[in-house]
Amino acid sequence: MRINRILKAAAATAIILASSLSAHAADVLANVKSAGVLKVGTETAFAPFDYIDAGEHAGLNVDLFAEIGKELGVKIEWVALPWEGVLPGLEAGKFDIVAGPATITKARMERYRFTPPIAEATVAILKKAGDEKIAKPEDIAGKAIGAGKASAQLDQLKAFGQKLGKPVEIREYPGNTEAYADLAAGRIAGVANSLPNIAFVAKQRPDTFAVVLPPFGVKAYFGYPGMKDADHASLMDAIDKAMLKIKADGRLAAIQKKWFGQSFDTPDYIKEPAL
Repeated sequence: MRINRILKAAAATAIILASSLSAHAADVLANVKSAGVLKVGTETAFAPFDYIDAGEHAGLNVDLFAEIGKELGVKIEWVALPWEGVLPGLEAGKFDIVAGPATITKARMERYRFTPPIAEATVAILKKAGDEKIAKPEDIAGKAIGAGKASAQLDQLKAFGQKLGKPVEIREYPGNTEAYADLAAGRIAGVANSLPNIAFVAKQRPDTFAVVLPPFGVKAYFGYPGMKDADHASLMDAIDKAMLKIKADGRLAAIQKKWFGQSFDTPDYIKEPAL
């Protein structure tokens, strides 16, 4: 009899725990809806996605998350950090999702859940305007090239540099703004970043910078990372739904054209990243 009571009590506890976990799984979305605020972590030195323009936060992420906020019926609250602190901040619960964006890679997909891609992220080199010594990506051999710390662009630069005859002197920067400043000052010969980013920078300052074509990196895409757990599943589902609607009705393409001068043909989801 006593054993039966213990078994019944254990079964009841398991049911209550399962119910509690199920209810808790919807808590993140429910809390966002209840507060009327979606907290978004980002780095504000990654133009044209996120940057400070005349003291104002601007970029593709600002425009796109404004549309996501409309679809979810919430306001967007931005939390700015250096890039190396953004993903740890997400895991620490400082915000609900990362704008970044981040290159979608196999390693990152094991740890995070990504939204539908927002743009292509293939890596290329930015050089000083008029620098005839770098006509193609392979010409960076033996030269000092910068890239952002903890970035997929840095990883690809390292891999590409190992294939060249002379080692590339790789310099890591906390943000791309610092790397671009060093390039403009002649302290480095180039900066490795995604083609959309450097194309925007070269467009803004054509007398200072130029893009080295073709891109040297593996074809990749940018997405917004969120937590890959049951608690965040409902929130990520809601954001995915909103983003696919924004893509289908042409708003995403219009935002891309505004910031890149062109739109990108991106898949709805990435299941097997090339990186």
